[in-house]
Amino acid sequence: MNLFTSTLNQTAFLFSFIIIGYVLAKWKILPDNSSVVLSKLENTLFIPALVMGTFIENFTVERISKASNLLLISFIIAFVAIPFAIFVSKLLTKDRYIQNIYTYGLSFANFGFMGNAVVMSLFPDIFFEYLIFTLPLWILIYVWGVPRLLMADTTKKQTFKETAKSFVNPMFIAMLVGMVIGLFKIKLPMWFVSLVDVSGDCMSPIAMILTGVVVSTISLKKTFTDVKIYFISFIRLIVMPVIFILVARFFEISQTIYICALCSLAMPLGLNTIVIPSAYGKDTTVAAGMAVISHLFAVLTIPLIFMIIK
Repeated sequence: MNLFTSTLNQTAFLFSFIIIGYVLAKWKILPDNSSVVLSKLENTLFIPALVMGTFIENFTVERISKASNLLLISFIIAFVAIPFAIFVSKLLTKDRYIQNIYTYGLSFANFGFMGNAVVMSLFPDIFFEYLIFTLPLWILIYVWGVPRLLMADTTKKQTFKETAKSFVNPMFIAMLVGMVIGLFKIKLPMWFVSLVDVSGDCMSPIAMILTGVVVSTISLKKTFTDVKIYFISFIRLIVMPVIFILVARFFEISQTIYICALCSLAMPLGLNTIVIPSAYGKDTTVAAGMAVISHLFAVLTIPLIFMIIK
């Protein structure tokens, strides 16, 4: 019951902001270009701050050396999930851009916003370990997921120069800066630490408002009757965590690693597929539908998954 309540509260919180964004856009309180402005803020300030803060706090020699198994298992799961995500995406559509959106959503769940809330509520004793476990996912997101799937121009083959240029973005740079500060324990002034923390805290609310703005421009009937979105959500919420549960039976995995892995896999589709493409003028209709539907179903599927393992 505690798990259901925690998941429901987090989902209700998320949808409250989505509804706010939807109403503000529908009632023309926000200007027509608000989605562009919000996505630019996310891409140049809020997401980089969140990423930098995460790595400053967790990417230290002491924490990494004590959690090598967590990092190793996280990388292994990611490198199994990514080819699976690519395979499923290619089966569902021939559209290269939609393929990328599906691939990103299946490769990286909402392990931050939703995952953190679930772990803090149910498994507070391993919250620190969970943050360490997700570090490889953050790295893969900003080394591969964002530049190759969400930012790349799918209408033409990229040159080496264009590929390299995609890495020069605020999020990737923030990750590198956070790594350096964390590893070398660089002392930062309190005002800068507060600036990074508060800016990072803005990421999720603004992303959800942006989702509401995007949803206000699409056909809800078309979104809620898109069978492929339901299929992607089913794979993300049920198939992938259940596969992990079955495979984990054949290996000796500590309970901490087991819970961390399952929490990262059982979360709904993330919001980056909306936030980042919006800043580059790309269509986020499918991504918005994926976010809305998967988070709705997560209210039931997350408690179901943890009931299975109990």
